[in-house]
Parts: sequence; C-alpha cells; structure tokens
Amino acid sequence: MTETAVTFTRKDFESDQEVRWCPGCGDYGILAAMQFVLPELGVKPENMVFVSGIGCAARLPYYMNTYGVHSIHGRAPAVATGVALTRPDLNVWVIGGDGDMLSIGGNHLIHALRRNVNLKIVMFNNQIYGLTKGQYSPTSEIGKVTKSTPFGSLDHPFNPLSVALGAEASFVARTHDVDRKHMMETFRRMHAHEGAAFVEVFQNCNVFNDGAFSAILKRDNRADMLIDLVHGEPIRFGAEGQHGVTLNEFGEPRVVEVDDVGVEKLLVHDEHRLDPTLAFALSRIANAPNMPTPIGVFRDVVRPVYEAEVQRQLAVSIKRTGPGDLSKLLTSGLTWTVS
Repeated sequence: MTETAVTFTRKDFESDQEVRWCPGCGDYGILAAMQFVLPELGVKPENMVFVSGIGCAARLPYYMNTYGVHSIHGRAPAVATGVALTRPDLNVWVIGGDGDMLSIGGNHLIHALRRNVNLKIVMFNNQIYGLTKGQYSPTSEIGKVTKSTPFGSLDHPFNPLSVALGAEASFVARTHDVDRKHMMETFRRMHAHEGAAFVEVFQNCNVFNDGAFSAILKRDNRADMLIDLVHGEPIRFGAEGQHGVTLNEFGEPRVVEVDDVGVEKLLVHDEHRLDPTLAFALSRIANAPNMPTPIGVFRDVVRPVYEAEVQRQLAVSIKRTGPGDLSKLLTSGLTWTVS
C-alpha cells in the first residue's frame, strides 16, 4: 500500500485531542513509537484507519490524525475486517488490550488471523483489566490476586503469540514499551507485510499491575532475559552472547550455555518457514515474564490475502453474469410492507 513519496512528520499524525492515560502508563510510549514510524511509511493519514474496541488501549484512535473507529468490546477485528473488505485500498490498523482481544474478542481475533485479512493488529498486553480498575485478564498469571479474584486466579493464562500462531497468522511478533526503536522496527515490519499481522506489546500498567514485566525489562536484566530473534542467525543472547537456544530430543527449545554445546548446535531462526511448528515452539520458551523471553518477529510468511481473494471472486462473477441489480434483489421473493 505504499503510495507516491510524500514527506510527513509526526505532527501530521497527531490529533488535536489531549492524550489522557494515567501518568507513567506504557501506552504513551506505544503511541509515540506509532506516530514516529508512520511518517516513514509513505501512506497519507487520510488513507489510514485505526479501529479499536474498549479499554485503555482503545483510546489510541482519538490521538491519531487518521480515520478511526472506537467500536465495541472485543469486536475491533470484526469491524476492521468489514473496513478492509469494502476498502482494500486503505491501511487498516487494529488496537486493543489483552482483555479486549483475548476474552470477549477472542473468537473475532482468531478468525481474522486465520482468514489472513490484511490487518495490522497491535495488542497491548499488561496482564490486567486497567480501564475497569484492576480485574484479572486472560493473560494474568495463576494465583493473581485482584478485585475479581480475591483468593487468586485459578485460570490458566493465554499465551497470545501461541494463540496467533495456532490460528495460522502469517505475521507474528513481540515487542515492548520501553524500547521505542524496537517498537518502531516491529511496526515497520508489520506494515510491510501483506496479510494478517499480529504484534504483542508488553505494556506496563503502573496503577493496577506495576512491574509485571520488570524481571525481563529492567535495564540491567534485558541482556540476559530478552532473546532477540534475527532471521537466519543462531539464536543467542546475553551481554557476550553466552546464552543460546537449542532443541532437545523432543524438539522443544531450551536455553543453554553456548560454551557447553557449541554454536553449531544452536537453533537458527527462520521466520519464513511455512510450517509454524518452530515459531510456536519459540513462543513457548517462557511461560511467565520472569524467564528468558523471545522478542522480534517469530513468523513472516506469504499466504493469499483474504480481500484479494474476495475481489478475485467478484471479478469472475461479474464477468460471468454481469453486474448485479440491487433494486431487483431487494424486491425479489417474499416482500412485505411495514406501516
């Protein structure tokens, strides 16, 4: 969807609305990264649409000088699918939180991904319901004590990337709110992808779930806790690259010391592998944000885009039978008059 080169700045994508999240919220960083990267994409603001559901993250369309839809809880992927199908020329982004997208909206999310609708879906994951004041969410850990789980949550949490990969999303990535450069590169990559692109952003809710990702995102911890995935390179991390990822006898990834196994035994990352098995396995390395956790692009493959296939079917139908007659359709068969 890249258009004729036009020079834009961040200001072109800022609305006149006062940004209103809690002071210190990670949403500010995500919004800034988005507004910094969009001018580079060469798409005019009027050719972009941001669709959101309900929640703190869902306020983002108000702050974008683009078209926007603040839809209903969990239905942003469905509404955005309608926009993309009727206007495939537009650049459609979907914004939501972990509660919005994975609870009431889980069904809409997985079907948008499996159909490969050309949507850029950004999920802010803070592992809590922030807007409604701190209830546990589908990504909250077992034992999480909240207003809705005073004795601790009994629910096994979703792994958002595993859900997306299980739905055969053609682009899946993860980034976090304390690294603007990494967020911008991730958003840049997802924009370039044709088809359903899903990005999870670790986002701190400093009021109701402060420090949920501190174990991996504190500056002093990042080198040993963030596994930066780079296509075509052995998966290794640490200040000296001393840690790595290899596969055990069951094909499961595990963290090892490079000196113990040798570089040749490390798993080489392949984001373009059509089979999602390895990408899914990588998404399972960490089952909580206190273990070494992969970030970056897990999968980026080419599949037929839903809108293009629909347009192709319509073109064949029109060629075969000619254009339809809406008036004739509406008055055909059983009709009735409402007085």
